Amino acid sequence: MSAAPYNPIRGISFKLVSVAFFLVMQTCIKAVGPDVPAGEISFFRSIFAILPIVIYLAWLRNLRSAFHTDNVFGHFKRGLLGILSMICGFYGLTLLPLPEFIAIGYASPLMAVVFASLILGESVRVYRWSAVLVGMSGVVIILWPKLTLLQEGGFAAGEAVGALSVLLGAVLAGLAMVQVRQLVVTEKTPTIVLYFSLTGTLLSAVSLPFDWAWLDLNQTILLISCGVAGGIAQIFLTESYRHAEVSTIAPFEYSSILFGIAVSYILFGDIPTTTMLIGTAIVISAGIFIIFREHQLGLARKAAKKASTPQG
Repeated sequence: MSAAPYNPIRGISFKLVSVAFFLVMQTCIKAVGPDVPAGEISFFRSIFAILPIVIYLAWLRNLRSAFHTDNVFGHFKRGLLGILSMICGFYGLTLLPLPEFIAIGYASPLMAVVFASLILGESVRVYRWSAVLVGMSGVVIILWPKLTLLQEGGFAAGEAVGALSVLLGAVLAGLAMVQVRQLVVTEKTPTIVLYFSLTGTLLSAVSLPFDWAWLDLNQTILLISCGVAGGIAQIFLTESYRHAEVSTIAPFEYSSILFGIAVSYILFGDIPTTTMLIGTAIVISAGIFIIFREHQLGLARKAAKKASTPQG
């Protein structure tokens, strides 16, 4: 299929739609509650995401080619990191207000910068290291009130454990992002998307013997909706990058906190705290700076490549 024409408005629109569907997914999980194990939630999220993804790939006429890969182990590593991140995040989501879950999750692109330097050997200079440190200070501001609740026990301690679980999920997501960067060198995007859902389904099914809950009709509908919404969100996210550059699209990820605060207040009565809002503002500022810096470096690399190419 030929490359889509450059259309940043369409790309941004698709990104915002993907953010909305990811929020639907998260809201369904939050509504299910803490009685359903995170492994079971991850299984539903993975297996029912396959349906819209398969339909999407069939529409693109990429379904057959999407199954072809020469790097099965790479997809397995990406799937393992992704599903562990998902389990940690979903467990934390059942214990935390939705906006705090979203805000702590913003640590994942910061961790991706760290891991890209340590694992891939990417050059990360003082500007981006400074942004990572500033961003992580914002995460600490969000986490600190929760961590002080550990000694109080009960639900308060549960929120603290949930916050730490979401942070661990963000760290694992950062590792998964690095693995995706390695995969895209040789693998097509549809292949990566498809194999993640397949491996996620198989790996999360391993948790079946560990006290999966019997679901009532409402929980079943919510979890199926969670998976379908997650698959649709992934499709719109993929499409958004076909129409605009990453540096144009990525900042709109932070719109999720605005949507999250509104949905959480309307459906669950959660009111964001001042420390959460301050910490979130710091993390978002650091993330946007890193995106801007990546864009600058990308332009510099293009200019250097053009200058080094013989003319005539």
